[in-house]
Parts: sequence; C-alpha cells; structure tokens
Amino acid sequence: MALLSVAPPAHDDARSASFLDPFQKRVSSLPPGTCPIALQLSLLVAAEVQTCGKCVPCRDGIPQMVELMQRVLNCAATSAELVQLRALALFARDESDCAIGYQAGELVLQGLEQFEAEYESHVHDRTCQAGIGQTVPCETLCPAHVNVPGYISLVQEGDPAGAVAMVRKDNPFPTACALICEHPCETRCRRGIIDAPINIRGIKKYAVDNAAADTVPVPERLPDSGRRIAVIGAGPSGMTCAYFASLMGHEVHVFEARKQAGGMMRYGIPKYRFPRERLDEDLNAIMSVGGITLHTETDIGTKEMRELAEAYDAVYVAIGAQAGKTLHMEGADAEGVHSAVDMLGRIGDEEYPDLTGKNVVVIGGGNVAMDCARTAIRLGTRRVTVAYRRRLEDMTALPEEVEAAIAEGVEMFILKSPERIEVDDAGHCTALVCQPQLISTVKGGRPSPKAAAKPKERIAADVILVAVGQDIVSEPFAEFGLPLDRSRFVTDDNLRAHGYDNIFVGGDCQTGPLTVIAAIGAGKVAARNIDEYLGFHHKLDCGVEAPPARENDRTPCGRVTIAERRPPKRKLDFDCVELEMSGEEVEQECGRCLRCDVFGCGSMEGGRVLYE
Repeated sequence: MALLSVAPPAHDDARSASFLDPFQKRVSSLPPGTCPIALQLSLLVAAEVQTCGKCVPCRDGIPQMVELMQRVLNCAATSAELVQLRALALFARDESDCAIGYQAGELVLQGLEQFEAEYESHVHDRTCQAGIGQTVPCETLCPAHVNVPGYISLVQEGDPAGAVAMVRKDNPFPTACALICEHPCETRCRRGIIDAPINIRGIKKYAVDNAAADTVPVPERLPDSGRRIAVIGAGPSGMTCAYFASLMGHEVHVFEARKQAGGMMRYGIPKYRFPRERLDEDLNAIMSVGGITLHTETDIGTKEMRELAEAYDAVYVAIGAQAGKTLHMEGADAEGVHSAVDMLGRIGDEEYPDLTGKNVVVIGGGNVAMDCARTAIRLGTRRVTVAYRRRLEDMTALPEEVEAAIAEGVEMFILKSPERIEVDDAGHCTALVCQPQLISTVKGGRPSPKAAAKPKERIAADVILVAVGQDIVSEPFAEFGLPLDRSRFVTDDNLRAHGYDNIFVGGDCQTGPLTVIAAIGAGKVAARNIDEYLGFHHKLDCGVEAPPARENDRTPCGRVTIAERRPPKRKLDFDCVELEMSGEEVEQECGRCLRCDVFGCGSMEGGRVLYE
C-alpha cells in the first residue's frame, strides 16, 4: 500500500515565492495615473487564478466579474452590466467559503464606490477620466514636481551646481529637501521593478554637499511689475511663494512672528537632522533674488490683516501649524508637562532646557515625538521613554527615525494609552499612568487599539513632553473673515480664500500639518496663481537643462544608503548625524536611474508651469 503524505510538496512554496516576487515588485511600483479599473481587473484576475473551485460564488462568480470588468475597461459595458457586476460582487463577498472569494467581491464593491466617477466615465463617456495616463512617477509624486531625472543626470555628469539649479527651478529649498524630505518621489520609482527605488534624496544631498545653495546663482529677476504682494509666514510655503513671486518681478514683503525665517524647518526640526547653517544656505539664496523684504518679530492680527489686504495687491497667508496640541487628562496642566512643539520651538532660538539626569517621557508616535525624544537624549537625560498607544509598526514617524531613536537609547513603551499624570504636593509631575492596549480591528487603514484586561502601568517622569499633533493659530484671521473648517482655512482649487479676490492661503494652515515638500509645493502654486490673478503669465528660465540620457543599465544592483555617525557618539551632540555620500557611491546610484522622462512616458509638464 502506498503511504500518503500530509505535507504539501516542499518545492511549491519556493517556486511560488520566486514567481510572485516580480508581481509584488510591479504592484509596489505601480505608476501614478494608472486607470483604477485596469488595476482592479489585474487584481481580480490574480484572485481568479487562486480560486480552488469548491464553492459556486468564487468558482463561477469571479470569472463573470472578470468578464464584466474587462468590458468596462474596454468602454463597452452598459449601465445594466454595472448593476450586474455589483450583484455578483455582493454574492461573492457574502456567500464565498474563504477569503479568496469574499475579498475579491469586497475589492470590486470598494472600487465601484471609490472610483464611481471613473466607472461612469467608462460606461457613459466611453473614455477614462481626464488626467488618467502614464507619468514619470518621481516627478508626479513630488508635491513640487521637481525634475528628478534631470538633476540626477546632472550629478551623474559631475555638475552638482547644475543639479542645485535644476532642483531650484521648482523648489527653492534644495538643501532642506536633501536633508529632511520624506522623499515621496521614491515610493513608485520604476527601478523598484528591477531591484529597489533609487536613493533620490541621497543624490540630492550629494549635490548640495558639493555645491552649497548660496554659492549657486539664482535666475535673474524679471523687470519690476509694479505690483506688491504680502506674505504672512516665513516658513517653507511662504518663502517659496516669495521666491517665485519676486523672480516674476513683483515686490514681496514677508511678515514673520518669530525672530528668524524658516518656520518649522528652524523651530521644529532639530539641528542634528538639519543644521541651522544649512537652512541659512537656502534662505540666503532666496533673499539674493532681490525684491524681498523680510519683517521678523512682526505679529499679524485682525487689524494688521485688514491693513495688508487694503495696502497690497495680493496677500498669501502661510502661517503653518506651529502650536502643539494638548491632552485632556488629569494632571495635564502640572509643572513639568510641556508641549513638544513648544520645546523644539524654543530650541530653534538656542534656548535649551536643562534635562540633565531627568526621566523624560514623550507621548506620541510621530516624527515630532521622535525628534523630541532624540533631542532629550542629547540634553543629558537619565532615561527617555516614548509612550504610544499603538504598535511600533503603526507609528506615523518615518521607520528610519524610529530605528535611529532606538539605536540612541530611547525606550519604546508601546501599546500603552496615557490615562493620567501623577502630580506631587508641589504640583510637579511624577509619573505617567498608562492603560495597556490590545491591538484590534482595522479602522481608517490601520489596526486600532482597545483597552486590554491588564493592570495599569506607571512610568516615572520628571518631565513629560506631549507630541500628539499640531494646531493652527487661526483666530485672528477668522476674526478678519477668512472662512474655516475647524481650524483650517477654506480655499478654492486655486488656493484663493472663499469670499476674497486677492487673498490666497496655502501650506499646513490650509491642508493641516503635512510635510516640508508639501508646503513648498503649495507656495509654488500660490505664486503662479497670484501672478495670474495680477494679470500676468510670467515664464522663468532656470538656466540649466538636463543632459542627454545615457543608455540604461538594467543589471540588478543594491541601493546605496546614506551612512550615519555611530549612535554612541552622535547622541552626545547636535552635529548632523548623516555623513556625505562618496563620489563612487553617487556615481553608482545615479547609474541606476532609468531616465523615465526620456525612455518611458515622456516628461511630466505639470511640474514646469513656471518655465519656458
């Protein structure tokens, strides 16, 4: 009698993994602009391959959904067939025996809801919606639409100054983005299909390390237009708007409440990540354009806002989100409890708190929390603990920032929800009391925590830093009349404040707290739209062009990463933690670029609207 094996063939897993790896790479490198129905169809076909064929909803329903969705994609379906597609998806989701069937049905139902306009366009207009089509992923996903292949090729040809000029064509903060950008440009890099996305930020860092921004001449300013623009806020968005508006020939006055320009780049990001002298390189270059007057330590209230709206041809409000949110819990107002944003702000003016020998607890799991924890380590604390109510992998901070904090000695106290702060008789905090959490159902795209059946835990604390978000100080502008949605300003698609012709709003105060590069992108758009509002259509010349593309090197190759100083030494000071890329490293990394702007779908013109 033959013996039966209860284990699956040993070779199947290895063969499947080998086959699926290229598929996974393609999904992770999906270019922006792809028709969502085409993507849904490809995933549905994958589900069709996986079905075991035992239950009718999955075995018969998925192939029928594939056929109907193919007709939709081909712009040949009718409204009745859309109804049929929805019915089949409901049947598969609710009646299938396993995850393959019900997830396939749920995928179709979600698509019909989220991309309703796209389905309607395919069925009624017989075409994709406007804007659907292949684009250069790195340019498209950069909020400022920087010509990434262009400056990479300039670095490759040994012209870092030209690369800085190319970046500055769309982003006047090349140094800032070289050191602190969250590099969304890398998320869909097509090189990821072969091996891994290009280290775009690292290449930009090499450029500014070898050609400081304030040594690279800015474009020549156009003739005076006779128009005056007021910019409120000297952060990344406000200074970007001022830069481009001044290049167009407008007179710009920037009003900043703090002592120095830079916004959260100076008052929210520690020096070990972004040295102040490097920020000044970008600011010096911006001011070298001419036509920009900076007024520091100037608060703009309701009265001043009225005066600016009357005295200037246009006003751009870019006040950011520079106030820290508070916690509503017992003991939150005790001595020793501080806003993380406020502490980082004071440090921006070189006012360092004395934390020597103290136990510090940071509440939160974002980048501000990591910045605060790593800053506290450098201020001589006895111990630094981050209390976070979710898992480590759920933190909104960049993974590399979390890893760096752990390497420098920060303790991660995860799945602990802050409940109250213990206070002594003198009114000073002594501990943070937390309720342990259990990770639970997925809400809003990530697992949510719930209280676990465990006793509360106590973390001794001399200082508690609250890093649970940022607020917008919008009251004076609301009193002036700018419309709000909660604390954010409401604008139209052109960033014009509702109810006003000459007032524009952008950056964190309009979107809520995002990233430096998102604020830069808003400032660039605002400058263009203000120029159009004033009756102009200026074009600028950045003075550099991308060199001819070299032949692609498609040999799989590892990604070069930026080296850092060793944690035991770097945590003792505020010197920059990142080291410079070598010429050999950057040459190899530049050589991995596939020049999608030439060999792929062509250049993405949307990012170049300010230029000839």
